[in-house]
Amino acid sequence: MVYTIEPESFDSLEKAWRKLLAVCSTNHIFLTPQWQKAWWQTFGNGSELMLLSIYRSTELFGIIPLMRQGKTISFIGSSDVCDYMDFIVHRGQEATVFSHLLDYLEPMEWNAIDLRSLLPDSLGLSHFAPLAKQMNYLVEVVKEDVSPQLMLPSNWETYLSQLEGKDRRELRRKLRRLDKMKSTRFYTITEKEQMHQSLEDFFELFKLSVGVKAGFMTDQMRCFFNTMAHALAKEGNIRLSFLDVEGIRVASTICFDYEHELYLYNSAYNPEYASFSIGLILKVFCLRDGIFEGKRRFDFLRGAEPYKYDLGGHDIPISRCVITRS
Repeated sequence: MVYTIEPESFDSLEKAWRKLLAVCSTNHIFLTPQWQKAWWQTFGNGSELMLLSIYRSTELFGIIPLMRQGKTISFIGSSDVCDYMDFIVHRGQEATVFSHLLDYLEPMEWNAIDLRSLLPDSLGLSHFAPLAKQMNYLVEVVKEDVSPQLMLPSNWETYLSQLEGKDRRELRRKLRRLDKMKSTRFYTITEKEQMHQSLEDFFELFKLSVGVKAGFMTDQMRCFFNTMAHALAKEGNIRLSFLDVEGIRVASTICFDYEHELYLYNSAYNPEYASFSIGLILKVFCLRDGIFEGKRRFDFLRGAEPYKYDLGGHDIPISRCVITRS
């Protein structure tokens, strides 16, 4: 069988992309065409797009979302906003696809293939790296971060019973305290028609952040959030949740809803209400919704913030794989 590898654009692959993800062993929100296109439109300037398709006859077997900057090839994306990255390959075709990919890349001018944000079961770690090593490339894999995750039980009481005793008691205390406040409301925006104004409210809350978070939301990052959120809203993959106190939005979270899983992506709150733990409680409400809706997993995403473990998260390692010529 003859395999062909061709450079592509996002528009040329959009219809086939989701179909291929459905038969790929790795499938998460950061691999969707909407996410990748939003990132490239915002941050891709200065890099060469190497978005490749791999076909056998007329059947699409692989999408290779790469870019090149100087003599370094990497995934489309960056670790500050793309928690997970990977290849997109039809299940069962990994060895053949990656063998053809390395043959395709070999004559090109590059010094390193730098693959970041890899989950343990990623195709980058499980198939591409071993094959590159077998073909006498130098392969180095290092731990990059952790990503706490939680498999959701069937009901809320079971979830509470799984928490450490002190964490369970503390969470119940904070929920009781919130109940004593006047006029509180939790709700979620998913409709694309309401997304613009709701994002503006999220950005206003983000402006109140302190520390490292305060410098995160640059004009360019705000542009990315807008582009990404509106693209995902069209697919029904984003939830913008709020906690109101006396009619005022005091806390907000952005979650992704994809393939029966919820991803807690970002959050903001008014520090004047910090004593009521509104930021934490809003995250708990999002998690509780996931349980009520029968979601499979709640992914806190990368970073070892203590609250993730207080709410039952368990670490999944995130790795970086660098492949260089021998």
